[in-house]
Amino acid sequence: MYLEIVSPEATLYAGEISSVSAPGKDGFFQILSAHAALVASLGAGEIKLQGVVELSPEHASKFAALEKGVYSLSIQSGTLEVKNNKIIVLAD
Repeated sequence: MYLEIVSPEATLYAGEISSVSAPGKDGFFQILSAHAALVASLGAGEIKLQGVVELSPEHASKFAALEKGVYSLSIQSGTLEVKNNKIIVLAD
């Protein structure tokens, strides 16, 4: 599935992943391939990406490598939308 993470400054990530976990207002949740359409508010925490993640050199420093193929990005708040196997995260 395809993921875009967009901040007010730039697109921090755009590419294929196998799963993403996000800090929802009521707790963490995970999105896998073929997930139903969804819009969710995000709270402070970490977005975790899993798969063959290729980070751009200019934004790689914003991500932490947790283990092979798993990266995290700290956010303060945001919105997540899932539709047609595409995830868009608007994050602060």
